[in-house]
Amino acid sequence: MSGQPRIAMSEKMRRPVARYRDGAWVQTDDEIATEYALTIYVNDHELATIVCTPSYMEDLVYGFLASEGIIQSVDQVESLQLSRFLGTARVRTKSAITFNQAFYNKRYIASCCGKGRQSFYFHNDAVTAKRVEDTVTLSPAEVFAAIDELDREAVLFQETGGVHMAALCTPQKLLLARTDIGRHNALDKIYGYCLQHGISLQGTLIAFSGRISSEVLLKVSKIGVGVVIARSAPTALAIDMADELGITAIGFVRGRTFNVYSHPWRIEGALPD
Repeated sequence: MSGQPRIAMSEKMRRPVARYRDGAWVQTDDEIATEYALTIYVNDHELATIVCTPSYMEDLVYGFLASEGIIQSVDQVESLQLSRFLGTARVRTKSAITFNQAFYNKRYIASCCGKGRQSFYFHNDAVTAKRVEDTVTLSPAEVFAAIDELDREAVLFQETGGVHMAALCTPQKLLLARTDIGRHNALDKIYGYCLQHGISLQGTLIAFSGRISSEVLLKVSKIGVGVVIARSAPTALAIDMADELGITAIGFVRGRTFNVYSHPWRIEGALPD
């Protein structure tokens, strides 16, 4: 994996806009989040096209491959070649790896969740999703601190309003944060970084800018983190999955309130006396 080409591309672009404010029009420029299509090939077989923010794309590829069960560790990868001009990531593994073309080949992974995803992420979930047994605990103050740390890292969101944020934290501090137009991509970037750098996930949590969908919850379980904290609401399916997978799901962290939807034993004082 040495000598990987780095892709340096802008996460944002300036575009002219006509802005209406206080009864008047102003011609100005605005910062717009970049949308980039990256097609992943594994041993010359097309796997998927991911629409993403063009940053930390090595992390994104490794995280995506691991979360989909294509690889279990970075040691299985012989090389990863990224081409900014072709929009491709070509992965070669040390041994043959097969995947079901009917589920993976030519899938178009959109930057948002919805019908474009169809059943793609459900094919390998039974194998790759894992129950999390981490005994990490947090105080309410540490829940708020995690979201506050996430907000301090949200520079691109503040500039464009068009991206999601995910951060890996301990109860005491933020370890790393990633931004992407796709909420699932931000989580894959964190996963890929941890895989490449051998970061232990014991005692960690995920702070997240959006809602906790079932897809987000599954990504958190695949990474192996026991707590996910978000500003928005979880879905009913995400709560059911969190119960089954041993994950503490916390939502509506706003002002100085939040809700704990599953496994409240990890949050100090959340269980009734």
